[in-house]
Amino acid sequence: MDELLDPAVVGRLRCSLMSVAPGLKLSALEEAENLVPGRRLRDRVDVVRDALLEDIPSGFGAAASVVRDVLTAPQFAGWMIWPVSEFVAARAIASGSTDDFDAAMDVLAQLTIPLSSEFAVRDLLNARPERGLGIMRTWTGHENEHVRRLATEGSRAYLPWAKRVPWLITQPDATRGIVNALYRDPAEYVRRSVANHLNDLSRVDPALVAQIAQTWHAESDEHTPWVLRHGLRTLIKRADPEALALLGYTGNSLRVSRPTLSAPNVAPGGVLEFAAVVTNDGSDAAAVAIDYSIGFLRANGDVRPKTFKLATRRLAPRESVVVRKTHSFRPITTRTYYPGRHFVTVQANGTLSPPADFTLQADIEHDPVVDQGGGLS
Repeated sequence: MDELLDPAVVGRLRCSLMSVAPGLKLSALEEAENLVPGRRLRDRVDVVRDALLEDIPSGFGAAASVVRDVLTAPQFAGWMIWPVSEFVAARAIASGSTDDFDAAMDVLAQLTIPLSSEFAVRDLLNARPERGLGIMRTWTGHENEHVRRLATEGSRAYLPWAKRVPWLITQPDATRGIVNALYRDPAEYVRRSVANHLNDLSRVDPALVAQIAQTWHAESDEHTPWVLRHGLRTLIKRADPEALALLGYTGNSLRVSRPTLSAPNVAPGGVLEFAAVVTNDGSDAAAVAIDYSIGFLRANGDVRPKTFKLATRRLAPRESVVVRKTHSFRPITTRTYYPGRHFVTVQANGTLSPPADFTLQADIEHDPVVDQGGGLS
């Protein structure tokens, strides 16, 4: 992903700007073409943003004028837009003017259509959260789905890759008007963002999320059940009783056996195969959400579980069902696997099985070895 903003992209950005403002020298941006290789994507964005701040005449008005003009340039597309959006936000914040702040929000709404301004808008929210959210609420009625999505995506409590906006976490109710306006949006793209926004809020204020979800459930359309399932996924994994009931999961007399493993050891890049028995000991039928957790060994020797969806089942009274799963340990960019003891558990409506331990074996050529007391050797 780092190569999404490579020297060629920076060069096209420079050409695009020169096509609408031929008087700009853009020497810092030209130098940035040589500075981005070998850096992570976030660092590349910063390099290009800082070059724009140096090259484009000071003051927000000049910045906004150039950016509005470059939106018409054919080459102005793709990932070069990210640092431009952050350049706009930086100029507005430096200005300190309310008019410039509002104008910057408008420019970000325009920039979000060809790419996304979800990261840059966080800077403005950190500067003036209440004013920023007030403008974002007006975006919920925008004709363009990308702008509507920016309202909900940009104001998420835990937007991935993005800067935190602490005010959003201390004021979780502040975005209720945005998600209430968009949970029945005609665009699936927007509804998915709403669901992710709700899931973020569930980590901050589960009671608030329960209130919101109950309202949506009572005023639903054909898409609302999916939005609720996706938005309540963390609460379901935590066996929140209100979330379980809202999604129709019933049965509190469930029993889950200790998972049985196909083998006690998992090779590097291999798979863990396991099965467990879920039994409804109650006298009524049960609708059951079944999940599993892997206790991943971390670099410091701690083991932290992560929960994954497994299945849903409807069980008659006294009925049992065997659930099976294969979990891959192939290398992925979002997790580092450390060799040593791990565990797996299965849960049904929050009722946990006893853990089953297994060992992830070391890749002798590439992997560090974690001693069980914590630390690398």
